[in-house]
Amino acid sequence: MAYDLGKLILRLTLGVLLLLYGFHKVKYGLGHIPHTLNAHGLPPSLAYGVYISEVIAPLMLIVGLYTRVAAGIIAFSMSIAIIFVHASRLTALNSSGGSVIGLEYMFLAAAICIMLIGAGRFSLNTPYN
Repeated sequence: MAYDLGKLILRLTLGVLLLLYGFHKVKYGLGHIPHTLNAHGLPPSLAYGVYISEVIAPLMLIVGLYTRVAAGIIAFSMSIAIIFVHASRLTALNSSGGSVIGLEYMFLAAAICIMLIGAGRFSLNTPYN
């Protein structure tokens, strides 16, 4: 039971925290993301994928629906964000000695953990949990 509760807490934490970023993008738009993609030779329309990784996938994590797939989408999105947006700061430290992009690393690590361990029993049952 404690193991499944731990999975639930991990899912809810990652889901809610990413969903806040997604709601901000729904309300205020995609900001610099299309420009950043275009600067790397990718079509700016790919920026709309952020809505999948920051709104739909977190909602799927929260309820436990296709959890491993949702976590995979988030992990892929965070990897792309780290490579394209934060590449110059991969090892940069802030004034407190912590990583400047520590939050992005934590989102990536949490998504990978959920991909590996699944949703647990406090979720909607699907073959992918």
